[in-house]
Amino acid sequence: MNEAAHEVASWRMRHGDIDRHDADVLIAHVLGVSRAQLLAHPDMPISAAHGARLDDLAARWHAGEPMGYLTGHQAFRSLTLAVDPCVLVPRPDTEVLVDLALRRLPEKARILELATGSGAIAIALKLERPDLIVTATDISDDALAVARRNARAHDADIVLIKSDWFEELTTHFDAIVVNPPYVRAGDPHLRNLGHEPLRALVGGSTGLEAIKHIVANAASCLREAGLLLLEHGYDQGADVRALLCAAGFTGVETHHDLGERERASIGRYNPHHG
Repeated sequence: MNEAAHEVASWRMRHGDIDRHDADVLIAHVLGVSRAQLLAHPDMPISAAHGARLDDLAARWHAGEPMGYLTGHQAFRSLTLAVDPCVLVPRPDTEVLVDLALRRLPEKARILELATGSGAIAIALKLERPDLIVTATDISDDALAVARRNARAHDADIVLIKSDWFEELTTHFDAIVVNPPYVRAGDPHLRNLGHEPLRALVGGSTGLEAIKHIVANAASCLREAGLLLLEHGYDQGADVRALLCAAGFTGVETHHDLGERERASIGRYNPHHG
């Protein structure tokens, strides 16, 4: 390939099996331009070096690697977050958990987010509700490094702690927010998620093991009347509600995602209930 051997339009044509939006995202990422600039200049040249890089990204796209890993960043609400294969790519479904928290959290509440990964939930909560006091944990040093990078990039004043769920925590919080691993081991959907960290996806043989642990131990870090908010699978709502009720949570309810599927449940801890 000679220098400037391709133009944007011809590269798109050669890779016509890639979704047009995704192709433009890849081209814009490699060339360091906006999608608007691409649309305005379809004859923009692509050098040999850029062409080789784009071909490599195209091959990874065909292998099912998430776009966030290909470009190194992912949009979540109003944020652009750094992501890499040590953290899950934030998904729009998780926004229902953030919206629910924003509606229910009292002023100046002390919040704990477990298994923060990229920091998406904790950072979004802090930026959209600056009054909140936010602590986020993860068991992975690599994930915490990504979350720390994102917090610095967005000037989000959150505390990050390495902890295996509640083990390193001694403070009590007004609310716990968590998007835990909840995919069942052996679930056929995992075939399409092979590039993401399984520890952040798989919740045991039933998909509920992590959720059971969180619900059973949340009281150790919740103030009386504190809230527990959990994301879960679309078919796990009834099980999660039952777990919350059995553990002494009241006012238990489930909220739907953009696809009208049960996605997040909430309960208020009442140690005197039952």
